[in-house]
Amino acid sequence: MSLYTGEKSVETALCSLYRNYGYTRFKMSKFEEYDLYAGNKDFLISDHVITFTDTNGKLMALKPDVTLSIIKNAREKAADLQKVYYNENVYRVSGSTEAFKEIEQCGLECIGDIDDWSLCEVLILAAESLSCISPDYVLDLSDLDLVSFALDRLEVSEKTKRDLLSCVSEKNLHGIGALCTAAGVSEEKSALLCRLVALNGEPSAAIESLRTLFPDGEGKAAVERLAMIVKVLCKCGHGDKIRIDFSVIHDMKYYNGIVFRGFVNGVPTGVLSGGQYDRMMQKMGKKAGAVGFAVYLDLLERLREEKPEFDLETVLLYDDATDPAALALAMRDLTLYGERVISARVRPEKIRYKRLARMTESGVEILENNA
Repeated sequence: MSLYTGEKSVETALCSLYRNYGYTRFKMSKFEEYDLYAGNKDFLISDHVITFTDTNGKLMALKPDVTLSIIKNAREKAADLQKVYYNENVYRVSGSTEAFKEIEQCGLECIGDIDDWSLCEVLILAAESLSCISPDYVLDLSDLDLVSFALDRLEVSEKTKRDLLSCVSEKNLHGIGALCTAAGVSEEKSALLCRLVALNGEPSAAIESLRTLFPDGEGKAAVERLAMIVKVLCKCGHGDKIRIDFSVIHDMKYYNGIVFRGFVNGVPTGVLSGGQYDRMMQKMGKKAGAVGFAVYLDLLERLREEKPEFDLETVLLYDDATDPAALALAMRDLTLYGERVISARVRPEKIRYKRLARMTESGVEILENNA
């Protein structure tokens, strides 16, 4: 597996993809005032923030996130639709090392009057982003509105709701049952949440099950919105990569509606995460809606670590009798079309090569061919 799409790196391919859909580049400073992050640590992928005191006495932070800065700088008019993407270095604890790292992160945000197409477009770009990383990917979709409807039906305390959400994220049906029993909730009332969590299968079958679970009202409207998104993704060629999975749970203080997570083969955790975060916008005093996602490029390190079959294409041997000018021309010709070649007096150890060749008076002679 390679983190390259043709001649382009994944980062370059992602930025090109977003520009092609009319998203403009968002650039920010390495620093933000710490207050921006202090009150919203639950929104961040990691609550560890590197801070320092500026010369004016303000507590500053090396940015651990880009979305909060985009929200802070968003225009006030909800009717305006702002489409931005970013390719920024953030500073946070890396999931692969458990230490602070400077991490390149790509993503996009769509802010303003979010309609059905805006939502579909962001999800299309999420699926396309995963395909830039690997053809073997999955995009899991969930809807926090449906989860919220199922929780509200139980009429339990906020603490019990939080505990239930934890069980939902783990698909822990036994835990849900135990919490409901402890709260005095009947099996009949808790059945909706349990059936929602247990729901799985290909998207069209899942949608039909959801239509049975939510036959009317706001629940029905949410199901039909999810069905519309699935239909659009299928039309765009991503149908066999989509799963409906209500264990995809983001913090409901910040997120609402559609949320999603993307996976690629070879990485044990999600490499892409996103959703609608209207509540985060409201918390920061903005009247607009918002939807976006981030690609966590640090999680792709284990894909980068996968070694190719060969270290290079050709080992070219020479000796004291070799004409340096002839060797120079041979090296130029061999590397002309992007092949990796090393010249050496003796065959290098621990290098995997396709061909072993040597310089002779008449030119280059192939000694071994392992391709």
